[in-house]
Amino acid sequence: MKLSVPGRAAAAAVVAAVTLLTTGSIAGAAPAPEAAAAAPDLPVANVKAHLTQFQSIATANGGNRAHGRPGFKASLDYVKAKLDAVGFTTTVQQFTSGGLTGYNLIADWPGGDANQVIMAGSHLDGVTSGPGINDNGSGSAAVLEAALTVARTNYQPSKHLRFAWWGAEERGLVGSNYYVSNLSSANRDRISGYLNFDMIGSPNPGYFVYDDDPTIEQTFKDYFAGIGVATEIETEGDGRSDHAPFKSAGVPVGGLFTGASRTKTAAQVAKWGGTAGQSFDRCYHSSCDTTSNINDTALDRNGDALAYAVWELSS
Repeated sequence: MKLSVPGRAAAAAVVAAVTLLTTGSIAGAAPAPEAAAAAPDLPVANVKAHLTQFQSIATANGGNRAHGRPGFKASLDYVKAKLDAVGFTTTVQQFTSGGLTGYNLIADWPGGDANQVIMAGSHLDGVTSGPGINDNGSGSAAVLEAALTVARTNYQPSKHLRFAWWGAEERGLVGSNYYVSNLSSANRDRISGYLNFDMIGSPNPGYFVYDDDPTIEQTFKDYFAGIGVATEIETEGDGRSDHAPFKSAGVPVGGLFTGASRTKTAAQVAKWGGTAGQSFDRCYHSSCDTTSNINDTALDRNGDALAYAVWELSS
């Protein structure tokens, strides 16, 4: 998550299809001809295996995965190779920021209605001071595992699925801004929803849901209600992550977050456990943001919520 930009279920085995219009409005669905596919469990061990790879990449490349540094490009190459191997159509988008070359990775799953695109994304870069495993290896690894699960289950949604890993978020949402600003108005209008995942494994976690598009918000809330986990509206990162350019362009957005430098209150501890008076992530933007800086339960719950939303909104 970028530091300096200001601003901002019951999980059923079978769910009814919903339609997210390109205008952002939601129509109550008529009965589908057949039941929508149930969202799979996202194996947390697989998500953690991707985090281990990001850690190894950082360790081998000066201790970070920052924009313009070799650790970032190696991270992108790792994600791209995984996606290419299972049948995604991948595109690497190049841009320049601060005199350094940056990259976005876009992955499209073949099929689905190209006029109704559901996107899930995360920023792949970190800061120069550490390996960036919670911020934002956690979101990047979960989005990757969701995409791989789409391929593994041969999921065929009615809407088109697109996944994205952004560059240079830490420099001011540069990569996602570049992507959105280079979309034609027609292609922008085809995006029915963008889901953002930035820091979803904080070691002293909260469970925060973006309150932007009401249907996307409710989809996440329904999942957490179904597993008995209370949520709060996300405010710490409002406008500070890669959903912001999409929202500004009129795309319905939503997402999840487990907290950064703000302090967890006693009331939040009563809901979620953890330690009052301590940051959600004491290693935010620091050298200690390693694979040891992850709460496995939070990572597991948020990964499953990610999959639930992708399946629910694209079916």
